[in-house]
Amino acid sequence: MDNSNGFTHFDQEGAAIMVDVGGKEVTVRQAIAKGRIAMTPACFEAVRQGTIGKGDVLGVARIAGIMAVKKTSSLIPLCHAIPIEKAGLDFVLLPEEAAIEAACTVKTTGITGVEMEALTGVTMALLTIYDMCKALDKGICISEVYLLEKTGGKSGTYRNKEK
Repeated sequence: MDNSNGFTHFDQEGAAIMVDVGGKEVTVRQAIAKGRIAMTPACFEAVRQGTIGKGDVLGVARIAGIMAVKKTSSLIPLCHAIPIEKAGLDFVLLPEEAAIEAACTVKTTGITGVEMEALTGVTMALLTIYDMCKALDKGICISEVYLLEKTGGKSGTYRNKEK
């Protein structure tokens, strides 16, 4: 239901609702979300060299992000549970900034998009990096979590032109 204010998750009286997606067309839908995490150079080097005491930081973060993608509808109250065909996390190490860029790609064939799943996946991956590194650096900063791109559905392709 689309109300006069343009928000779809509220009825005419302002009560929260789950959007009825039953009449939407089945299409291939994909979303990519990105985010960054910055830390001290010493912490960054420990991640890069695999010397963090808790283990393979990026490997664990990848699994955490994929698991979060699959649980998005349990975490975000009005999100639909949808079948996930693909979920992946990629990391780019930025040594000059002592930062890591994470990208989560999610794909489905269905009647609603996977933007929230991609955003949830990248956020959980970054939180996992924080958790595994916090003993070494309490000042870690997670930032710039955003939807980079989405394809499929009635609205077609969206690409964040700012990033």
